[in-house]
Amino acid sequence: MTRHVALSTARVAWRHSLRFRLALVYSLVALAITTLIGLVVVTLLLGSMDRQFDARLNERADVLADQFTNLSKGLGERPPAITGFTVLVDAQNRVALSSNGLNMEPGEPFPQLNEYRLPLQGTRVRAVTRKAGGFGTLWVGLPEDDLIAARESAMRALLLSALITPALMLLLGWWVGRRALAGLGQAADLADRIDPTRSLATLPLPVREDEVHRLLAAINRLLVRIEAGQAREKQLLGQIVHELGAPLTVLKASLNRAAERTGDLEVGRAALVADELTFTTQDLMQLARGQLEMKMVWHYIPARTLLGRLDRLVPGTSFEGDWSGGILCDPDRLTQALRNLLANARRAAGPEGTVSLTLEDTPEQVRFVVQDSGPGLPPELGDRIFEPFISGAGSSGLGLSVSRQIALMHGGNLTGSNQAGGAQFVLCLPGAALGDDHDEDQHHDDTELAEVSTPAAARP
Repeated sequence: MTRHVALSTARVAWRHSLRFRLALVYSLVALAITTLIGLVVVTLLLGSMDRQFDARLNERADVLADQFTNLSKGLGERPPAITGFTVLVDAQNRVALSSNGLNMEPGEPFPQLNEYRLPLQGTRVRAVTRKAGGFGTLWVGLPEDDLIAARESAMRALLLSALITPALMLLLGWWVGRRALAGLGQAADLADRIDPTRSLATLPLPVREDEVHRLLAAINRLLVRIEAGQAREKQLLGQIVHELGAPLTVLKASLNRAAERTGDLEVGRAALVADELTFTTQDLMQLARGQLEMKMVWHYIPARTLLGRLDRLVPGTSFEGDWSGGILCDPDRLTQALRNLLANARRAAGPEGTVSLTLEDTPEQVRFVVQDSGPGLPPELGDRIFEPFISGAGSSGLGLSVSRQIALMHGGNLTGSNQAGGAQFVLCLPGAALGDDHDEDQHHDDTELAEVSTPAAARP
């Protein structure tokens, strides 16, 4: 299937490539020029042949007419012998004398006297008439089969050149264009591999300072401007998050203490809003830092420790599966990723809906399945739901993007789909057995780590 799609894409790219369009235009121009020149040459050639034929015919007719005219001056002399397609017609339009090849009898009517092009005995003949002194009218013809054959040969040659020349020019133009635009194709491949989230390294410039060199130089200047703009945006975003983080932490702690002391529901809801804002600032900080700048702190923790954190952060979640094992992860980052998924699920399901988190632990991988009873994911968004600031539920659109980024940094992945009437997200991590050799020095002191329950909001 993948190979079929790749071939289809290659065919489409072949039809829309610049070198194909240049070769096609080059071939069409060559066809037009070749056809025009060929028509002019063939027309001139055929015209010259036609004039030569008429000259021969008229010369023959003049010679015969002169013989009959000079002979008629002497009374009683017989007319000279005639050959080829020649007929002597009297005043009554009857054959007086004809060449042997025509098989005409004297006195036979000759209705073709005023015809100058006619088929005669299976041959196309062109004729002229001359006065033959006192003998009558002389009809002289020449077969033009050779002239017609030459005309047809010239037209076939013109048609053949009109068919072969464009094909040859197309192949030649494709080959020349491929060589001439090779640098442009390589530049396109290099530019296509640029990932703004990872690196904005400039493209290598060709030695020859041609249009490709100018294009790559312009792209490099654009990359430098983009990198400078991204640096300014990250710096500004980081400053904003830093300024918001400390007041929100104090505000959340104060509202939680006030809610515990007074039991006021409004204060409790305000504390939840402060908690939501704290996580939003975390997502913004993650976005500002980017994947390359985020450092992972690996620990092997009991799964129940993670369950306790999530239960406090997203109340009303149903936890299913086997939570008796351990998980190799960055606890704070994984808590942040799963909390974002559960918060989105709770927002989509509503107060009366259900949200569940199922843990499926195998030696090869650890799967966290978040299922809600909401309306599901918008089908028109597809995988774009994981892009920053893309949301189908009216949220900031950062949670899913950050969650997938955290999953990728753990060596796993995050996918989403619609299942059983709601949305389902599956976050996969490699099994702990796969990382024993790599992280052996960090898998210690599990008892102390099991007691750690610091929420993700406490870490920027």
